[in-house]
Amino acid sequence: MCFFRDWGDSNGALYRIGELASIANVSKRTIDYYTRLGLLKPKRTGANYRIYDEDAVSDLQFIEEYKKMHLPLEAIRAKLECRRNGISNAHALVQQLNLFSEQLKQLNMELKDMTPNLEKLPEEQKETLRNQLSGDSRALVQSLSSILNKEVVWR
Repeated sequence: MCFFRDWGDSNGALYRIGELASIANVSKRTIDYYTRLGLLKPKRTGANYRIYDEDAVSDLQFIEEYKKMHLPLEAIRAKLECRRNGISNAHALVQQLNLFSEQLKQLNMELKDMTPNLEKLPEEQKETLRNQLSGDSRALVQSLSSILNKEVVWR
């Protein structure tokens, strides 16, 4: 399925677009679209064919996971840049944190809108939701506290 050819200076598995699409379980059109947007960065053969390495497989999986969370492609781009460049790209990191902040505001508004309907649920369903949110919230609070360099005590 993958090629091990002497294309450029890449070592390891190289994939044509159809192979990459099959591995990542996406369409070739999706890969074309991500490539045009700069989310995927193919290499070129001497005949100008696009080939993708293992990083592209990983990037596609990363993109698809965040798409499942309904993150906009611009936010995914910022996350990819931070992932690729680590902390060396401060601008991308700041952009990612700004997007994250906006998402938190949106989630907070949605939770406030849901509160009146949640109050109408039977107590058993409320307790189930509280328990579910408690675990998710604990992880989020711990992540936020590490970003802010503050210790948070969870009760």
